Amino acid sequence: MNYESWSIIDAIGKLNKTIYLPAIQRGFVWDTVRVEKLFDSLMGDYPIGSFLFWKIDELHKDDWTSYEFIRDFDEDNPNNKEANLAGVNKDIYLVLDGQQRLSSLFIGLKGSYRYFHYKERKTKLFLNLLKEPKRNEDSPEELAYQFEFRESDKTDTPDKELWYEVGKIMNFEDSEYAKKDISGLVHSLEEERRNNANMLIGRLHTRIHTYKSINYYEEKSQDYDKVVEVFIRANTAGKPLGYSDILLSTATAKWKILNAREEIEQFTDSVNSIGNGYEFGKDFVLKGCLYLTQELEIQYKVKNFTKSNLEKIENNWSNIKKYLEDTVDLISKYGLANKNIIAPNALLPLAFYLLKLGKKNYIESSHIDDVRNQNIIQKWLILVLLKNVFGTSSDTILKRLRDVLLQQKSYGSFPFVELNKELAIEPKFNEAELEKLLLNEYKNKYCYSVLSLLYQGRDWKDKKYHEDHIFPKSEFTEAKLRARGYDGEKVKSYRKYYNTVANLQLLTDSENLDKRAQSFDKWLATRDANFKNRHSIPTLPSYNFDNFIKFIEERRKIVTDKLQTITL
Repeated sequence: MNYESWSIIDAIGKLNKTIYLPAIQRGFVWDTVRVEKLFDSLMGDYPIGSFLFWKIDELHKDDWTSYEFIRDFDEDNPNNKEANLAGVNKDIYLVLDGQQRLSSLFIGLKGSYRYFHYKERKTKLFLNLLKEPKRNEDSPEELAYQFEFRESDKTDTPDKELWYEVGKIMNFEDSEYAKKDISGLVHSLEEERRNNANMLIGRLHTRIHTYKSINYYEEKSQDYDKVVEVFIRANTAGKPLGYSDILLSTATAKWKILNAREEIEQFTDSVNSIGNGYEFGKDFVLKGCLYLTQELEIQYKVKNFTKSNLEKIENNWSNIKKYLEDTVDLISKYGLANKNIIAPNALLPLAFYLLKLGKKNYIESSHIDDVRNQNIIQKWLILVLLKNVFGTSSDTILKRLRDVLLQQKSYGSFPFVELNKELAIEPKFNEAELEKLLLNEYKNKYCYSVLSLLYQGRDWKDKKYHEDHIFPKSEFTEAKLRARGYDGEKVKSYRKYYNTVANLQLLTDSENLDKRAQSFDKWLATRDANFKNRHSIPTLPSYNFDNFIKFIEERRKIVTDKLQTITL
């Protein structure tokens, strides 16, 4: 790779003239501290990293949506403006790697940084000319030079601070002119401080005007897919960028009427606010866009987000929103909380089914056929989640299930038989699966789902339930078990089961707070008559801690029987 070099003043002079940002770039995210640290690195002759620019031929510059660099940053309005390239009659560069650094240099040298801290503050970058630069070997993160974003050069400690607006250095071709410009400010200082101020001005001038600190490589390909792949690889070392961020930016550049980024981010937030809240990412919504626009390939790749495909998605956006939202409403209605959704993509066939069903107000329907159908959907979803159907070949499975749904002659009933046949799974749990389910431990990814199956008919809507140890977890340390006089074999058996499904239940917030670490026999005595039946608690002569293994044996039988009834 052959790198070219520019001085900082040359690079800054090209921003928003021949250097712009591609749509795949996210916004400016650095805070003032990181900007100050960048300038400290420049002054201390530390490398600031290489840059990657995409060179666009003049003939192709209008093929891509480009954005301007932010000069005056405002936390309340941090978005980059779309660039108008009408008057640019030459090749342009789009920055693939280095946007945060170039934006920071632009803001520090030519612009401002507006933020809220007790009040709105519009600040510029200043350098304290009286601070003698020193590196602290014991604390390498500490800055040697005192750069600071300030509202003005005023100070309450003039004997320690003389603030110089950094951007002024851009006005002088020669460092001697810059020193002359501050002569009136430093003439009354003692010689050592005057020399320090002049040294800092000279050093700042050479780093901005003379040194070629911007070392960049040109990517000249005009193939957008290749460039996006280059961009992803170049950015893996910095703040992680999700693939969804890249594709969202691509969509933003290609949707005609709506703003893809705003629409998808707002919808993701809206879906996540349903019920007790979920944590679906933009990846899930984007995959839903491909899945519910049925003629599209569903692989989550750049090549599937072409201009024509994105146009189809935009035209189908209202349907996508409705049926993804209906699906999340449905799982919320039946108690499938965020912890249950082990594989979010498992919801997409349900959303596609609801789209093909096309019934208004289906989720709230009390019609006997709709209620029965929804119960089938609930059981099918839990079965495929606990059977871990959606594994490494998720896209292949999703496509096969969509093909099955497309082949249906009618959509009155959820076609679980055909779907299960395609997946080659039984419509219930076999003995080996049941044993595995019973060994799920507290707060692992399957535990909550298994426990939820024990509460058929529970009203889950807008309620939070916690996984709770029936016999308190705190009593199962080896030391406490030994203190009870238990031998090694008994200690081993107690510790084998105390953290598994057989010793867990789902309690409401208030119940869990009330129970805390009380012994189970005492706490059970304060519960209502239906408590044992509600929580699958076996009837025993005693619930003393010494009877824990007997409790586990009997409860495993009850739990197994209940899980065996989960069948389609």
